Amino acid sequence: MQRRQGRVNAGLLLLLYQISQVGLQNIPSVTLGVLALNIFLFLNPVRPLSEVCISVKEGFYRKNWQRLLLSPVHHADDWHLYYNMISMLWKGIMLEKKLKSIWFAYIIAVFSVLIGVVYMMLEFMLTKILDDPSYEMNCAVGFSGVLFALKVLNNHYNPGRVSSVLGLQISSKYACWVELVAIHLISPGTSFAGHLAGILVGLMYTMGPLKKIMKACAGGISSFTDPARPRDYYYSDYYGYPGYQYRAPRSYYDYTGGLTEEEQLERAVLNSLNERGCHPGTPKGHQQRFS
Repeated sequence: MQRRQGRVNAGLLLLLYQISQVGLQNIPSVTLGVLALNIFLFLNPVRPLSEVCISVKEGFYRKNWQRLLLSPVHHADDWHLYYNMISMLWKGIMLEKKLKSIWFAYIIAVFSVLIGVVYMMLEFMLTKILDDPSYEMNCAVGFSGVLFALKVLNNHYNPGRVSSVLGLQISSKYACWVELVAIHLISPGTSFAGHLAGILVGLMYTMGPLKKIMKACAGGISSFTDPARPRDYYYSDYYGYPGYQYRAPRSYYDYTGGLTEEEQLERAVLNSLNERGCHPGTPKGHQQRFS
């Protein structure tokens, strides 16, 4: 399986293999659809990355609002795709059955667009506060902003877990903040603002007005059930997977190499982003960030 440069996409092959090991029948429908969409657009991108990434310049000033839809579902390379989709697979299994498929799809759609808007707001604020116009040029692609938001939801609905971040055992309610800083320190080429936007949107849903607004706009979606948030019980090393409360299909742990979700993100940064700068064809001053 090949793409662009004519090389074998090992990350894509490994992703497909792991999906097959989990079993299509064990993956909720919306989660499977998100995986399929991202894989399809990786193999058949709508446009080059420089024409789908989102930035203040492209989104706000040039009114290329379609980038809000395109940027989350395009990825820089096969390993960028692999680690984002493995994380999506895990979160989808955890959340979709709890929230129900129609509402989960609604969340994915709203979060994908809203995170792009919040990202532009953050970059615009940095431009003004630091008096540095380069922040308006930072252009982001990738699904991990949405993944950070889903992590906030998962920690809200499944409280009391303990996560391993860079070898440190941290309560999951704080893990996303530690990951945010750690990933940026390990690889400054990642989109700090994109990941922060995901956390903020997740908090807007769990602690702010976003869920109420979404329910009001949804009107008569009868299949939505708002699960009660369970009491805090602390778990660790459940099923050999630190902080993993709910049992995934038997082979999922085996084929993630024993890595926690946070360790997968760390490995993704090291493998996928350290050697990347601006892509060929990127205009001068137009820096792409990967999320």
